[in-house]
Amino acid sequence: MKIAVIGTGYVGLVTGTCLSETGNIVTCVDINKQKVQMMQQGQLPIYEPGIETLFHRNIIEDRLHFTSDLASAIEHAEIIFLALPTPPGENGAADLSYVLGAAKDIALLVTSYKVIVTKSTVPVGTADKVKAIFEQYTDVKVAIASNPEFLREGVAVEDFMKPDRIVVGTTDEHARKLLTELYEPYVRQGNPILFMDEKSAELTKYAANSFLATKISFMNEMANLCEKIGADVDMVRLGIGTDERIGRRFLFPGIGYGGSCFPKDVQALAKSAKENDQDLEILEAVMRVNVSQKKVLIEKLKKHYNGNLKDKLFALWGLAFKPETDDIRESPALAIIDELLKEGARVVAYDPEAMNNVKNIIGDDIIYADDQYEALMGADALLILTEWSVFRNPDFYLVGKLLKEKVIFDGRNLYQVEKMMDNGFYYNSIGRKTVGQIDREIPTNTI
Repeated sequence: MKIAVIGTGYVGLVTGTCLSETGNIVTCVDINKQKVQMMQQGQLPIYEPGIETLFHRNIIEDRLHFTSDLASAIEHAEIIFLALPTPPGENGAADLSYVLGAAKDIALLVTSYKVIVTKSTVPVGTADKVKAIFEQYTDVKVAIASNPEFLREGVAVEDFMKPDRIVVGTTDEHARKLLTELYEPYVRQGNPILFMDEKSAELTKYAANSFLATKISFMNEMANLCEKIGADVDMVRLGIGTDERIGRRFLFPGIGYGGSCFPKDVQALAKSAKENDQDLEILEAVMRVNVSQKKVLIEKLKKHYNGNLKDKLFALWGLAFKPETDDIRESPALAIIDELLKEGARVVAYDPEAMNNVKNIIGDDIIYADDQYEALMGADALLILTEWSVFRNPDFYLVGKLLKEKVIFDGRNLYQVEKMMDNGFYYNSIGRKTVGQIDREIPTNTI
């Protein structure tokens, strides 16, 4: 089957690469000519585990192509995926200008039947808007479908190749047949392809992400309560996670959610609801909790240092919003860095993949270490902000030796409290007891 994918961000590039892996001929389109040239030369513009092998294999096998020429890409394509950004606008609503702009460009070029599929996360009613554009600008018959992605950065390739389910919204029978044929190789183990109307498919994506964000914010609130009353959030998490009605996933407390999906999708769904005269009060609370949770470590630091962070040097492990990605969009680490700099503190950071992206945004306002241990040299404390595997079992003797004081603030609960106590650290995590004590000389006035 011949496919065109418009947009080569995380979603578009993973979609195009994985579709080519099952024998389809895929052309990915991007207006950024430099990016297209880079991909044509076999260079990946993103970090995503598992994609590199498929990317190179399908380029070599002549199944995966890249271009800035929209007309040539869609000429013979049977299915055209719109995988374009939908960033939040000033009022919080999703900005559809990229999606609708691409729809218009395609409508002015099509000469034969196509299936137009919105892969981007879009508000309810977007399929109708795309359909209206085609009706306005062309007499050629096309089918419109909504096919939201459920890809987790860091395991996106696995999620695409072995999905829990595939959701397709369309009322066109031929589109349904084509998309069934396209996706059957990915659901051979029996997971469903769920067909529904376009609006239900669009809402399904927003509802899924909003529900998961709600679980995260709920557990963050429980963690904060645990600290107040002396309970252990790890025990609470295990206690409720074994209830099959709740499940184990997305129950780990931390310093808030980030990334390209949860923040903007929760906000967009809440905004969309308001436009339809309904307040989603739970989601409003979820957003408030997430904003405050990103400040939890700052408040802990201020309490520990008696409100004065000026000239303190803090080592940060992790900058990406989650491990196994270089994505820093809405990363809690950025919010924490901003607060530290406002307080007059100095920051040295290390992340296995995300440092260049951070440097492109904040430049040399912080120091970038070559490895995790270099970041610790002479620092007053270590802050753990992303749960990369490389941080899970460090040389604690070396950590303690390199730090000015054996102080760790863990925003991801990577370590066992008892182990940190045995190693002589002051260890402050999320929703668990704080252990250790730093004895400092208190200056006295002498006459």
